[in-house]
Amino acid sequence: MPRTEFSPSITSRPVYPGLTPQGATPAIMLAEGPGAEAILDLAALDASVMDLAHLIYIPAGHDAGPRLAALGAKMYREAPSYASALERYRKALADARMGTTLYLAGSEGMIGQAVAEALAAGLPPEAIQTEHRGTIARRMQCVHCKGVTENVTTDPFVCSHCGLTLFVRDHFSRRLGAFQGVCVDAETPGIVPAVQEIKP
Repeated sequence: MPRTEFSPSITSRPVYPGLTPQGATPAIMLAEGPGAEAILDLAALDASVMDLAHLIYIPAGHDAGPRLAALGAKMYREAPSYASALERYRKALADARMGTTLYLAGSEGMIGQAVAEALAAGLPPEAIQTEHRGTIARRMQCVHCKGVTENVTTDPFVCSHCGLTLFVRDHFSRRLGAFQGVCVDAETPGIVPAVQEIKP
């Protein structure tokens, strides 16, 4: 699956410039679903990037595990979900040395959460590389009830926590790793625009 290109937007919206190998330096790699292809492409550019890599893969319905394991990372693990990978990922971040590069590839929801964890752990932003591959579904936080709804693909959508109909904004909270949704009919109750699919 090719890398997704997103339309220009507001400055808080994340951009995903792609992965660039930094050679045989310490690395943490987290790939979800089709994000595995980005790691495979990275290793094809420079195989030494795997020498000191801790690679965590979340298959999410894809079957790239054997090809990733064959890359020869220093440590390779699979997890069924981001939540189940979180403890191992946090440990890798806690053990990271100066000069460690973080490579993230997959959905916006996974990348957003993983970046927030890395920043909270003290990894500098310039050490984090991202590449979007896969679904354009968003992780949305309702600004009214603070609940988070995963895998939002339509605009507007109904908050899974409070039931408000929310407008899908491009405003992104790096702290939460989620886009922000606001009530679409706050000033005109009951007048809701037609639902449409989110576009990149």
